[in-house]
Formats: sequence, structure tokens, C-alpha cells
Amino acid sequence: MQSKKDGIGENAPFLHQTAKSENHNLNPMSKENLLMVADSDHDANMRYAVGMFVPDPFIFLRLDGTNSIVMNDLEIDRARRSASHCEVLSLSFYLEELHKKRVKKPKLANVIAAILRERKIKKVFVPANFPLSLARQLRDLEIKVKAKSGSFFPERESKTADEVKKLSAALIMAEVGLAEGIQALKNAKIDKKGQILHNGVALNSDKLRSIIDIAILQAGGLARHTIVAGGKQGCDPHEPGHGPLKANQPIILDVFPHSQKTGYFGDITRTVVKGRASEAVRKLYSTVAEGQQIAFKLIAADRKGVDVHNAVNEHFKSKGYATGKKDGRMQGFFHGTGHGLGLEIHEPPRISPSSGDTLRIGHVVTVEPGLYYPELGGVRLEDVAYIGEKGTRNLTKFEKQLEV
Repeated sequence: MQSKKDGIGENAPFLHQTAKSENHNLNPMSKENLLMVADSDHDANMRYAVGMFVPDPFIFLRLDGTNSIVMNDLEIDRARRSASHCEVLSLSFYLEELHKKRVKKPKLANVIAAILRERKIKKVFVPANFPLSLARQLRDLEIKVKAKSGSFFPERESKTADEVKKLSAALIMAEVGLAEGIQALKNAKIDKKGQILHNGVALNSDKLRSIIDIAILQAGGLARHTIVAGGKQGCDPHEPGHGPLKANQPIILDVFPHSQKTGYFGDITRTVVKGRASEAVRKLYSTVAEGQQIAFKLIAADRKGVDVHNAVNEHFKSKGYATGKKDGRMQGFFHGTGHGLGLEIHEPPRISPSSGDTLRIGHVVTVEPGLYYPELGGVRLEDVAYIGEKGTRNLTKFEKQLEV
């Protein structure tokens, strides 16, 4: 009969590579023993922990300050090369040892419990998205599992110099795609009906989005849900856009790919008009641009995110742009001024009316105020700010031009 405490002896051998990378982001001084089971293709915390893409779930442990990963035979050699800051353990070795202990059909929970018992650890902290079934299996094996409060890796908020380089590279990929999209608009013609013609065919959101996304792919990035929203569609900030694009109306281009190599995101938004913008749209655009400049002047270490947002909102109000519901839908400025950027498109800290975050050195945040009125369309401008030791720097190099 199988005992709940079946495992592997304390002195069991294992395949490993000793932790040696001092430049990795993980903070080894954390006293909490941590456990994750996820793939690093989709889970940002796991990607941050190991620094490599792995498509299938695997085990990560930080025990007594040492980072360990448990890899199958398919991935173990690659892990030794790519995750040299981690102790690399062999999954097949542990499964064989558990078979010797007469554990029938050992699961990941049995492997985790065996490793923890080797190191005389009975309690681990897990992320909020940890699989419930696995947590129950570990508890059945007398391992205490507790969800970690707050961020699983708080150090993710403050970007290292290496991470800033990776973010800047992803931002360049976004700019490459945006440049191709705007060039397509510049080369397009306007017919008598106000249609935008690209190579003689009416240009729609899907076609322009494909032009942007293909350029990003060729630059080494991967874009999903790129926003190409013209006219009234631009008043829904997350509307991707569909149908024909019209001349003389604002078109919001919001591009946010991630690097296929590093997983870090870039994020940029420009609003353009193919043809001539009305005076009302020009005023809307200049007001948003002024609001973005105000935000950049205020973004600094020790500044509250809510204070930055409120300053932008007050500027919009002073220019006569009210926010509220009209005819059952929101108009004006009804989203946050910015958000953190990293291995996820939306990370802490937030610059918003409900933010409780304080900006710090090392934060990388978007700065993206916008104004939206159905009778005019939407205008949003977005750059990326880095708060460094010497002040705040705009990582975005792409020009701002309303009419193209």
C-alpha cells in the first residue's frame, strides 16, 4: 500500500547545473520557498523565472534561495544552456526513483513532494493561478500549499538595464510595423466617394492590420489584436477595427507586439488622418498631445500614479472636454493614462484614477491619454517612459503626425 510520505532519500543524486548567473532578474534573497508549475510560453512569471520558452508545463522551485527547475529529457540539455542560473533536475530520474519506491503512476505532485522532502521543506508558496487539482494532490501528500499575496515576483516591476534593452527592441519592432502601415496610407489614393484606395482597392482595417503585422513578423516580433480603428470605431479603445477606412477621419493605430526571442512587449499608438482633418479633430489631437506632455513632465520616482492621471484629466476638462455618459455610452477620457510594460502587455504599476501605485526607479510605463467623441472619432497617442536614475526618458522614437 502506498504511503502518503513515499519519496526519495535526502542524499538522492540528481542531474543539475549549479546556479551561477548573477545578472538574472530573480531576487535570490527572498526567504519564501516558492513553487510554480506552468509553461513559460504563456505564463509570464515562469518566463521571467527561467528566461526561456518551454511549451509544456514544468516545475520551478525556489528553495532556501536556490532556483531549481525539473525538466524532461526533451528539454533538459536546452535548459542547462539557457537557464544556467537554475539548478536543472531530471524529471525522468525522479520518476524512476518513485517507481522503485512502488509509487504507481507517479505524478508531478509526487515529484514535487520528493524534492521537498529531500530538503526537509513542508510548506511552499504558489502563485494565484496555481492549478487547484495539483494543490489538492500536494496537500494529500502532506505538503502545505499557500497562495502568495501580492506579486509572485515583486522584482518584476523594476526593470534591469538588460530588460530595458529588450523592451526597447520590442518597441522598435512595433515602430517598424507602424511605419509600414502609415506608409501604406501615404501611398494610398482617395476617390470621389471618400474611400481610401490601396493598389486600386478600397482599404479596410483588416488589410492595413495585415500590412502592420507582417512587417512586425519580419522584424522578429509577433503581433496580436493590432488596433486599426477608424472614425466612430475608434471611440471604443479596444475595438480592433473592421470594414472600410474613410478619408478625412481619425484612424487609431495601436500596435503592441512581443519579441519572439525575449517575450518582452513593445507598445505604441498613433492617430492619423488620411486627407484633411477637421478643425475639431485638430483641436482634439493637440489637446491629447498636450496631455501626454503633461504626463511625461510629472512621471518620476516617488510620484503617485493617480496624481499623474488626475493632472491629465484636469487639463482635458480645462479645454472643455468633459467625460461622462451620453446616449448610453462613455465619451471623453475614460481609461487610465498608462500601465507597466514588460513580459505582459499590462503590468503594474498603473497610472489611472483608481491606482494605488507609486512610481519608482526602474519602472517602464506607457503614456497613452485619449479623447473619444462619436461625432468626431477617437484620438489616442502612446509612448513608453522609463524612470531611470537620471530622470525619465521616452523610449519611443516614432514621430507624431496627424495628417498623412
